[in-house]
Amino acid sequence: MNLHPAPAAPLRVFILDDHEVVRRGVRDLLEAEEDIEVVGEAGDRRQALARVPAVRPQVAVLDVRLGGGDGPGGDHEGIEVCRELRARMPELACLMLTSFDDDEALFDAIMAGAAGYVLKQINGSGLVHAVRTVAAGESMLDPRTASRVMARLRGPHESTSEAPPSELDRLSPRERQVLELIGEGLTNREIADRLFLAEKTVKNRVSAILAKLGVGRRVQAAMVAERFREQRG
Repeated sequence: MNLHPAPAAPLRVFILDDHEVVRRGVRDLLEAEEDIEVVGEAGDRRQALARVPAVRPQVAVLDVRLGGGDGPGGDHEGIEVCRELRARMPELACLMLTSFDDDEALFDAIMAGAAGYVLKQINGSGLVHAVRTVAAGESMLDPRTASRVMARLRGPHESTSEAPPSELDRLSPRERQVLELIGEGLTNREIADRLFLAEKTVKNRVSAILAKLGVGRRVQAAMVAERFREQRG
């Protein structure tokens, strides 16, 4: 009888960037980790859309800007890749990588279903952490970044005294509790500890919340939670 459990399968990652040097650097960085395997890479939108479904990664690291902005996504071609891949592979976690701190791109990426958004100035350990974070089903969006997305969602003329979003009416009181903790950036394990629930129970409730809100990612649910919290005062 084999008493030694089989080692966990490595985390499968795909890289999209139109600069070969960047792709090599990200690949070398990630493959230096024993638990991460880069299963493919692409230099443009067409290659990515053909190759990603074939190799079935868990995480796709996508450059926001590709090929000088000549494709259908303009300057944010990588975000369109995210949108199309997520439509085909809802389980895929997309981590957007960019050289520019661009509020419009950030907003568009979140609405396209990206799980995280980081600048290329991030250090190596930070990028590895971001990949592992989104692979675990968590969002990679710091509170300052989340507040900028919320400001964009509200727009310049929206009043914070309006009633809470109607989609919240679909949630049970316990689901609203979980949603508020998602908005605080807590993981499933941390939510379970806070509410004295099993982690599997929290995972099931999070899935139900996403379905009721009509969103595909925790980070989008967090945006709803933040708006709800601000409107309550």
